[in-house]
This record gives sequence, structure tokens and C-alpha cells, in this order.
Amino acid sequence: EEAGGRPPRVSMQEHMAIDVSPGPIRPIRLISHYFPHFYPFTEPALHPPDLHPAAVSTIHSAPQPQPNPEPERDSDDSTALGTLEFTLLFDADNSALHCTAHRAKGLKPLASGSVDTYVKANLLPGTSKASQLRTRTVRGTRVPVWEETLTYHGFTRQDAACKTLRLCVCEDPWLWRRRRAPPLGELQVPLRKLVPNRARSFDIYLEKRRLAKRPKSLDTARGMSLYEEEVETEVAWEKRGRVLLSLCYSSQRGGLLVGVLRCAHLAPMDASGYSDPFVRLFLHPNAGKKSKFKTSVRRKTLNPEFNEVSQDQAGPMAQKTLLVSVWDYDLGTADDFMGGVQLGSHASGERLRRWLECLGHSDHRLELWHPLDSKPVQLSD
Repeated sequence: EEAGGRPPRVSMQEHMAIDVSPGPIRPIRLISHYFPHFYPFTEPALHPPDLHPAAVSTIHSAPQPQPNPEPERDSDDSTALGTLEFTLLFDADNSALHCTAHRAKGLKPLASGSVDTYVKANLLPGTSKASQLRTRTVRGTRVPVWEETLTYHGFTRQDAACKTLRLCVCEDPWLWRRRRAPPLGELQVPLRKLVPNRARSFDIYLEKRRLAKRPKSLDTARGMSLYEEEVETEVAWEKRGRVLLSLCYSSQRGGLLVGVLRCAHLAPMDASGYSDPFVRLFLHPNAGKKSKFKTSVRRKTLNPEFNEVSQDQAGPMAQKTLLVSVWDYDLGTADDFMGGVQLGSHASGERLRRWLECLGHSDHRLELWHPLDSKPVQLSD
């Protein structure tokens, strides 16, 4: 104390330093400490290595690509979207293409927090609805394993020479089921390099979705606007689809048995992007109910499977014509014509040769895919 018993004088700076000293600095608590996050996964988000996507096919047994040691950048173009492992098999004997989706690795973290994914396949060029197949949804992991085979029936050598298979890895968020989210990544594989009856495995990087080009010259029928084409050079492919028929001339019954097995890649005729197809058979000239046959209707599909056989078409077949037509069933209105095939003595080329082959080999069942014509055949009496 100073002389006279008065308290010592303290400057304002000294007062603040003594009374308001905060002491040791402690870390500020984050808001996440009060409101913890509940993620469906506990492991931290892993950023894939900075690799440029490349649509180069590699054999499944080949060594895995080494990560690029270059540090990753913020640009999405330099960040890999993950890889997809799958196997393709062109079964030329049965005219089928089998695509087995195995697994995906290194998928980019989803903005929605969803970890429910599936694989969607399309054949290009072609109708998006008719060639669209998908696997089941695998939930709760960013390393999904499907081990599911998607089969395209009616796939011929001509298709393998000009078509491309597009595979997309898509998310199926349970909170946004009514919203169409863009795919996580996609890839395209030209099918002309496939060796018939030999499986080939792939492990390819996913890429961003490509914008589709709409074809300029297509039929203006209902639903035909759903066609999409991503190949600059237009090829001769069936806009109307194709039908698988079985023919067998029975020597004991003296008649022809026609089986309608299935149709593939039909044109969508309804506003939903699908059709309700059925098949009609008519043997000309002939009289009676046995000359006509109609299958049942398959609802909301562009790849219907019928497996129905017509009644015996009795009588000599050398001078007769078999008319096959596919229709879209409409309730209360006229049915829509989807395509037709003419077999018999008035046909030409491959169809005539197959017809004569069937009649020349009695009791032998002949199965063959036939492309559908866009105009119905008109026959005179």
C-alpha cells in the first residue's frame, strides 16, 4: 500500500490483465458434439485413387491396376468413379447374350448417403425399354456383390457385329424411391469383339453418363420416341423387334405344328413405354377355325414369353403361306399392329429356305428367330 493507507493505483491495462485473463485456451466444442451424426456405415469415406477412367477391357485374372501416387485433386474429372467386374458370354447356339454382374469396387461416396445400388443394362442402338434389364438391389455397402446374370434372348451374330452393351451402376435410395437419380457411373462395351461360345471377364472403370443422341429418322408411331441411339453410323436393326417360332411338320398327323415361344425388343406402343402384346397365326389359304390361332396377352412387357403351340394345320403345305402378326392389346379400342412375318411359298430368301427345310424334314422341330416387318402382308383370295 502507498503511504497514507490508500490502496495502490492500478492502470486500466494492468486491471484488465489481472481480472479478465482467460487462462489456458481450450478447444471450442463443435455442434456435432451436441447433435451426433447417424451414418449407415461407420468406416470413414475413402477417396479412390486419382486414376483416369479407361474403357479398356481386361481379363479377370489379370493383375489389378496400381493406384496413381499423384495426389488427388478437387476436380471430378480426375477422380475415379469406381470399377465394375462382369462377364459376357455370347451363346450363338441359342441366340442369347449373358451378362453376369459380379461386383463393384471403389464407388464414389453418394451425396444422399444411400448405399443401395443395382446394375442396369441396355443394348445400343435399340429401344431403351425393350433392352433394359436390371439386377436386384444390394443394400448397405459401397462394395456391392450381385453375382446375377442378365440374359438377352434373340441376340444374333448380326447384333454382335453392330451393337454395344451399356452398363450403369445406379443408386436405389429408400428415401427417394420416386425420384430418378442419375447413375453413379456407366461404361460401354462394343460386342463385336466377343468370341461366340466363349466367356470373357471384364474389370472396367466407370465413367460419367453420356448424353444420348435422338435418331432423326424413326417411325412416328406411339411410343417410338423412346428409341435412343448413340452410334453416329446408323445400322440396319429391327425397329419392330423379333419373334421366336418353332415349326414341325408331323408325318403321322399330316399337319403343321407352330409354336410361338417368345418375342424380343418389341416397340413400345403405350404411353407407359411398354405394350400388352399377343400373337396371331393365320394359314392361307385354308378354311375353318384351325387355320387361325391366337396366344394369350402378356401385360406390360416388350420381351414377352408365350410358349404356346397352335393346333394341327392339316393338309399339304407346299403352296400355303403362314402369316404371323404381333399386336398390342387395347381395351375398348382397336388393337395396334406391332409387326409381322410371312413364311411359306410366297416368301423369299432365308424365310423361304427355312420353310422348305421344315417341310423336307418331317417330325423335326426347327426353331428360328424372325425379324418383324413394319407393314402387314396383304394376300388376295
